[in-house]
Parts: sequence; structure tokens; C-alpha cells
Amino acid sequence: MTGTYRNVSYKSIFCVLMLLLAAVAAPGQRVAHQFIDRHAPLAKELMAESGIPASIILGVSMIESAMGTSRNCKLLKNYFGIKGPNKLHLVKGGHRSAYRQYPSAEASFRHFVSIIQARDWYDQLKGTKDYEHWLRKLNHSGYAQAQGKWIADIKMVIKKYNLEEYDRTEFYYFDDAIPLSPDTAR
Repeated sequence: MTGTYRNVSYKSIFCVLMLLLAAVAAPGQRVAHQFIDRHAPLAKELMAESGIPASIILGVSMIESAMGTSRNCKLLKNYFGIKGPNKLHLVKGGHRSAYRQYPSAEASFRHFVSIIQARDWYDQLKGTKDYEHWLRKLNHSGYAQAQGKWIADIKMVIKKYNLEEYDRTEFYYFDDAIPLSPDTAR
């Protein structure tokens, strides 16, 4: 009996643990990529309209909605943890929530953008792609309660899923109303 455990190497144990970890992590990766695939087109559209980086829009929504799996997201279509009125108490079971209800994901995304546009620092950052600067301004303006952790979590998601790639666009916006293609921008 003493020889049975000695034949199992640490390398074998490590390999088994890594396989188990990969099996557990794979579904989470799939959920994240499905979330990005579903919402990146809207985030890029909103970036083109507002000058807010798509990486900020996607990163905040991924954290605040647990990649679309949170209770608030499922019941209220609230992708950003925004507080406000809802009609959950009218639903059978009478759930109560302090979070705002939206008719659609798009309405939630557009409201988030309008909240940022109302900040006094928005015009200074509009059009810049430095997501860390945007996060600092959001943090200092009181958007999140878990401020330091919130920034770290969003930065991690942006880096892990390379969300900065969505900040690149084929259009340059020099005027709010007139989009110019790269060929006509010269």
C-alpha cells in the first residue's frame, strides 16, 4: 500500500488539475465571447455616435451584468447596475429591486452612454481611446461603489478579452453630425 501513492508523480497530479481547471473555465470563456459577439456591434455604434470607447461600454457592461448572467440583467435588462424604477413588484412573486428596468439591452446601453455624456468631464475625453483615463473619471464621479476593485475588474476584462480592438473604427468623426471615411478625412 505504501508504494501506491509514491508512483503518482506531482507532474501527473498537476496535469489532472490543469485539465479540470480548463474544463471549468471553458464555459465561462464561451459566455464571455458570446456576450462580446452579441453586444460589440452596438458598443461600436455608440462609440461612433458619442466618442466613448467601445472597450469602456463593453467592459463596464460585462462586469456590471456578470456577462449577461446577473439577476438584474436577466429580469430588468439592466447591463450597467443603474439604479431607478422598475415594475418587478407587479410580477408574480413580488420581487423588489432598487435597479432600473429597461425594455431592451439597447435601451440599457444607450442610457449608460447618456449618463456619461451628462458628466462635466465628458467633453474633455470625447473621442479619446485611453480607457484607463475614462475609468478614472467614471470612478471619481462616483459611478461605482467598489471603486478601486471596480477599476481593476474592468481593466482585467478589457485586457483579457482584448476589448481595445473594438475601439478602432473605419470612420473618423470630426463633427457630431458628419461621419467621414478615412479616404475623405484627408
